[in-house]
Amino acid sequence: MARAENKETAGPAARMAATLAKKLRLRAGLTQEQLGARMGYSGAAISAMETLAQPVSDEMLVKLEEVLGDGTGIFDELRELVRLERLPALFREYAPLEQKAATLSLFSVQNVHGLFQTEEYARAQIAGGYPPVSDQRAEELVNARMARKALFDKEPLCLIELILDESALHHKFGSEETMREQYRCLAECARRKNVTIQILPLGVGLTGENAGDRGMMNLVETAENDRVVYLEIGDESVLISDPAKVRTYAQRYAKIRAQALDPRESLGLIEQLAGEGT
Repeated sequence: MARAENKETAGPAARMAATLAKKLRLRAGLTQEQLGARMGYSGAAISAMETLAQPVSDEMLVKLEEVLGDGTGIFDELRELVRLERLPALFREYAPLEQKAATLSLFSVQNVHGLFQTEEYARAQIAGGYPPVSDQRAEELVNARMARKALFDKEPLCLIELILDESALHHKFGSEETMREQYRCLAECARRKNVTIQILPLGVGLTGENAGDRGMMNLVETAENDRVVYLEIGDESVLISDPAKVRTYAQRYAKIRAQALDPRESLGLIEQLAGEGT
């Protein structure tokens, strides 16, 4: 079932990788077993990749570049395209902007922002959503989400600010241990020099104002000082680049930040949830 599904749903980049791998293998005079031995895979795994019976993995593309790429970097380029294909359609236009950002200002309401999710939290959220997805598709989405974390360590450093509505910390996915690990992950991220995390408290509206009541937003600023806003509403998304509209969202974000707990208080709350607080 998974084999038939992958053959039908494989995107152009995955198909190109499979075709190119087979052609370069044949040009090198290698059997599937011989290529697999050089890459650390079985011949059956190479066959499954070439016939699209199984999706080509990120790790396999790295090995293909080492063994067949001949220094061209072609499979490295295909890695980026294959990663994009695995993302939900609504996210594909935004994803490259996120990875190239100089500054990210994020506000998440219903759940922990995807960039900060642990693997188990992401798996539980994706697998438990509706409409349901196949196990294979769920793993593709989890892997794609985990790959985004490279942003934390890219050079030059991206400055990342996350404001979490406190309700996101209490919407639980997976198990209690999954949630504890997620809280620990947030605490570790908050201690990074290029990351700031703040919590918008549940009772913020009791003051008469709640600038975060209209939902999530991602503000992206590039190295060229261009700014865009990304929004998701249900299964739809919108990318906003109009300067006047972006300015309004930036002002709203600044108001949310002002209403949130400061970074030290926020870390203390997260540590308490993780069982690390006093």
